[in-house]
Amino acid sequence: MDIHTSKKVVAVGGGHGLGRILAALQDFGHNATGIVTTTDNGGSTGRIRSCQGGIAWGDTRNCINQLITEPSISSMMFEYRFRGTGELDGHNLGNLMLTALDNLSVRPLAAIDLIRNMLGVDVNIIPMTEHPCDLTALSIEGSWVTGETSVDEMTEDLQRLDLDPVVPATKEAVVALSQADCIILGPGSFLTSIMPPLLLSEISQAIKNNSHAQLVFVENLSPEYGPAGRMTLAQKLKWCERALHGRTLDVILGAEPHIELKGKWHCETRDLASPNRDWRHDRDKLKNAICDLIRTW
Repeated sequence: MDIHTSKKVVAVGGGHGLGRILAALQDFGHNATGIVTTTDNGGSTGRIRSCQGGIAWGDTRNCINQLITEPSISSMMFEYRFRGTGELDGHNLGNLMLTALDNLSVRPLAAIDLIRNMLGVDVNIIPMTEHPCDLTALSIEGSWVTGETSVDEMTEDLQRLDLDPVVPATKEAVVALSQADCIILGPGSFLTSIMPPLLLSEISQAIKNNSHAQLVFVENLSPEYGPAGRMTLAQKLKWCERALHGRTLDVILGAEPHIELKGKWHCETRDLASPNRDWRHDRDKLKNAICDLIRTW
């Protein structure tokens, strides 16, 4: 039985990490779905949000970029970043295109689908929510900060994360999670890429309720900085399970063995690093590892 046509895989996260996972899942085509974090407030995305409003497009654009298999004028346009001294300096044309389509479309998801069709991307990409919101964090000292960039820069450890305002999850994301045979969290920035979608009650409940799906956590290959860098792997796993209402992570996939996790979580140790950049996951190694997990589940 070909797992690429018989199994559905959903990956949750943001930034470069989710894009890497989705690139590894390309053989699944329409049976693969990425649920993308939409709370970024830095760089080109943050500047667009501050003057235009809307959800953050940067992580979605990054995922689409990593799924483009046939370079074209359209893909070159989508990936183009302006340089110079004017207001356009640093802006990515893909972000601007998605923002413009969002303003013209009934839903942000329609904008993503139009771009996917234009660039020949088969993998489904769904924003975690279609409503603007920001990530907020409560420090152990009792102070709140707002915005992903502020969370990453916190010098104090965190008690909890929230979304402000409370927004609904995209309904297609909830359906995809409820039908998934395998759900993947990570890799990526733990607090600002992996956790935000899990803060949406419909998404966390859909993962908890899908008891037949294999739930996989993929570790980063390089250390994080800021408050996430001060968390142990066990702490991160507990944060995920707490957000998922106690749902246990079935497999922890990483490049290093974790003796300290023995008896608490099932760990799979694999060589996942790219040969020329050991901080980045190799697409083929990641693809083979995930397919092996699905086959043996």
